[in-house]
Amino acid sequence: MPEDGKGEVTQLLERWSRGDRAAFETMAEIVQRELRQIAEAYLRRERPGHTLQPTALVNEAWLRLVRQDPVSIQNRKHFFALAAHIMRNVLTGHARTRHAITRGGDRPASPIEGEPGHFSRIEEFLILDEALTKLAGQRPRIAEILELRYFGGLTVEDVGELLDVSIATVSREQRLAEALLNQLMSETCPNG
Repeated sequence: MPEDGKGEVTQLLERWSRGDRAAFETMAEIVQRELRQIAEAYLRRERPGHTLQPTALVNEAWLRLVRQDPVSIQNRKHFFALAAHIMRNVLTGHARTRHAITRGGDRPASPIEGEPGHFSRIEEFLILDEALTKLAGQRPRIAEILELRYFGGLTVEDVGELLDVSIATVSREQRLAEALLNQLMSETCPNG
């Protein structure tokens, strides 16, 4: 994320927060490519033949982003962190819908149905999402670090800058987050 200080996107976000619609439209043109890269990174982790394409994921995330209060978006890095979080939510909703359909229609999805140890990619994603959500409830900052690193594609340096902590702290807390996440996932699917 090569923008230092008050770069173009940050300035456009500030203008948008003051009601400048043209700034919003200019920003949209600039960030579309990077949002698509985030979407492609997410979808590379998904099962082959995923029905959601990067463009559709970006479009859905964009619709949700524009509903955000522009004043609450502090800068470019915060914008992309928020975009990554929204994309994760879109994918989770998509996975839950697909899982419910494959398990019998409108029933709520349960990621631990079926034979122990035999989970589909959808179920694995839902288990991961459930574990991340639990981790966020217990240790919000380390969960945020994990989400920013893995789902947002931010570097350790970017995360440190965004959260105003040292690179060493980001690295240490990322390792802790990974260990806790693995523990939470094994608790969710003990036979998996």
